[in-house]
Amino acid sequence: MEVEIVASLTGLAGLAIGLATGLAVRVSERAQRTPAPAAPAGGVPPGVASVLSVLRSSAVVVDGEDRVLRASSAARAFGLVSGDRLVVDEVLAMTRLVRRDGEIREIEIQVGPTGARSRADGRWFAVRVAPLGSHGLVVVLAEDLTDMHRTEAIRRDFVANVSHELKTPVGALALLAETVEGAADDPEAVRRFAGRMQYESVRLTNLVQDLMTLSRVQGNEPLPELTPVDLDEVTAEAFDRCSIKASAKDIELASGGEDGLHVRADHELLVTALRNLVDNAVAYSPEHTRVVVSTRKCDQWHVEINVTDQGIGIPEGEIGRIFERFYRVDPARSRQTGGTGLGLAIVKHVAGKHGGEVTVWSKEGHGSTFTIRLPLLDGPSRPRLAAGIAGKDPENTAREAKP
Repeated sequence: MEVEIVASLTGLAGLAIGLATGLAVRVSERAQRTPAPAAPAGGVPPGVASVLSVLRSSAVVVDGEDRVLRASSAARAFGLVSGDRLVVDEVLAMTRLVRRDGEIREIEIQVGPTGARSRADGRWFAVRVAPLGSHGLVVVLAEDLTDMHRTEAIRRDFVANVSHELKTPVGALALLAETVEGAADDPEAVRRFAGRMQYESVRLTNLVQDLMTLSRVQGNEPLPELTPVDLDEVTAEAFDRCSIKASAKDIELASGGEDGLHVRADHELLVTALRNLVDNAVAYSPEHTRVVVSTRKCDQWHVEINVTDQGIGIPEGEIGRIFERFYRVDPARSRQTGGTGLGLAIVKHVAGKHGGEVTVWSKEGHGSTFTIRLPLLDGPSRPRLAAGIAGKDPENTAREAKP
């Protein structure tokens, strides 16, 4: 009896083992027939598309046959991708190398505009290429460095221009000092050279002062302690600072427009900006002419300060550049007038710093009108204006000017 029971149990155990083995084989076969979960729809691994969509860099995913599976709109807009292909040879070569050896690579490239013969006006990118999974996918990330390169170019030009502008008066002072020392026995020569030294020292002082002012107003920091400013007082002070140069050329300084207008501003900066415009008008006007400063309320939010001259005017092709630092329409004439090349740049930044803008109208042989537009002190709140350049007809200015 016991032998039969043991035999029955042994048979049941064998049956259970057989069933378990069969099930294991079935599961194994089914697993082998199931596709690997690596390549979902579109060929991009799960979650990768979501990550790429929030990156600031331009992103491209390339498969094993160099086809673009996914590309951000920025990558297409910047000309990195066209259709389903990478169109920048350097980037395409990097993707193939990364796919071959699995090493992450970085490069900085410049991409020219579509259809352009050169890349002089193109955009700069820091490109990083890395493998994506184990199925031959490669991800390309391109960060736009164009603004950084432009800022660096501006910085280099600024340093070069400052060095050049400082070298001229410093070199002149050194040469004049040697000349004075050699002419110690000639009082007339000493007097003449001393006057020239004084002129160069004033020029150097003005340049340093303009550099300090420009450094103060071109940053993003807000101006501290803005106070109500009477534009009549600003005009009078600007005239006072320019009166000697105007008298030397017999140029009349006249004011006009509406009286009693006020803005919230830094008084000294506003005087500096208006003085630069008046000084510029005097420098580029012939003798026995007139420079008019007029103020008017142009709407319920803004006031305009117009500076009109009867000078030589500005060529149309140069108007777009006159507010650049150290840019001069006529460098030879600027050296004669003693300008630093920073006056109009300071005007633009001062206007922008006060929530306004500066514009210019000019015609060769018919003079120029520069206009600073600022928010009124008691006007309703309005969005800040961006500093810019636009055409301005001086007809209203001339009509409102007082004789």
